[in-house]
Amino acid sequence: MDALSSILEVTKLRGVVCDKLLVSGPWGLEVAQNDTAQFWRLIKGRCIVSLFNGLSVTLEEGDIVNVPHGAAHWIGDDASSPRVTPAELVKAHLAGSPIFRGPGDETLLVGGHFSFDQQQPHPFLRDLPPIIRISQFGTQYQQLLQHTGGLMLSELNGESPGSNMMRRGLAEILFVTVIRAYLEQTSPEKGFLAALHDPQISSALKFMHESPAEEWTLASLAKSVAMSRSVFAGRFKKLVGETPLTYLTNWRISRAREILKTETITIDEVAAKVGYQSEPAFNRVFKAKTGKTPALYRRLAEQV
Repeated sequence: MDALSSILEVTKLRGVVCDKLLVSGPWGLEVAQNDTAQFWRLIKGRCIVSLFNGLSVTLEEGDIVNVPHGAAHWIGDDASSPRVTPAELVKAHLAGSPIFRGPGDETLLVGGHFSFDQQQPHPFLRDLPPIIRISQFGTQYQQLLQHTGGLMLSELNGESPGSNMMRRGLAEILFVTVIRAYLEQTSPEKGFLAALHDPQISSALKFMHESPAEEWTLASLAKSVAMSRSVFAGRFKKLVGETPLTYLTNWRISRAREILKTETITIDEVAAKVGYQSEPAFNRVFKAKTGKTPALYRRLAEQV
């Protein structure tokens, strides 16, 4: 499995397509800070998305914007337009008094969000930029983005068997496509996205993710991607922000947490599965990273 897929599995990516928004200017929405990563897909018209720190992007038809860290932001046809919260917009609609039906140009959007397991932080999520705009027509993924947007709108236009599952799957496809297109369009030079874009470092991540039980050393990891130890260690630390062995330890504990929650094998078997030869050694590292012993972590997870 490639590095990004395994990261998204462990961090529990879940996509939600919330609703479509059809408005005529002047219009605007204010979205509060929250724990999810919001996205907007512009089907028709033109609009602005702006974080409250002043960073903003303009969307043209077909564009997608992702606010990965859930930052407070506004979206509208113009900075001077009146704004309401999404809750106020829904309330007005349910009351039979829809707002933003002005004389300006019509705008059609699909909105939603992505969530991740907050107990499984990962450098990939940490290093995402505050806002990502993808132009449908500036990427090799144009057809995929176009079809995904069309299918989202189709699923929102009519409730059919399995609609919720379809919308969730489409949102998750959209997230991965946005990351692919971002890597294609920007070629980042630092951070975890740059690590995913680097063939050798990405391969090293893949090896660690696929075989956490392997007795990896700095030398064996460097050899696996045909690099010297010093060059590999330096590039890995520069891009990932952690040494290779620190990253490996954190990945092993992330996998252990997942196994403890989903499998009934013994603690000793969990330890072996993620690369620890003894249960006491595993217990020490797990508690140092999570504040709980593996046994306590499992008991608490069972109560949720």
